[in-house]
Amino acid sequence: MAELNIESLVNQVVEKLTGGNKTLLNNFKKDPLAVVKNLLKNIDLDNDVLGKIVELVKGKINLDELLGKASGLKGLLGKVKGLFGK
Repeated sequence: MAELNIESLVNQVVEKLTGGNKTLLNNFKKDPLAVVKNLLKNIDLDNDVLGKIVELVKGKINLDELLGKASGLKGLLGKVKGLFGK
């Protein structure tokens, strides 16, 4: 039996969810288990594994959002700092 690479599955789901399809992302926010199950429908996974993947996907999406916001904040702080000199 082939070894299951959870990290790869999580990355696949995150890529699909953040690929610009707002409907898919909104559906994930409403019913994450159903969306993940549908995205991974070709892979036979029990609900416990799917639940863990959902939690990891949520965490990765939240982390990516935070990093994006932090990056924007860093740029903003640099501009503010520039207003007052070095």
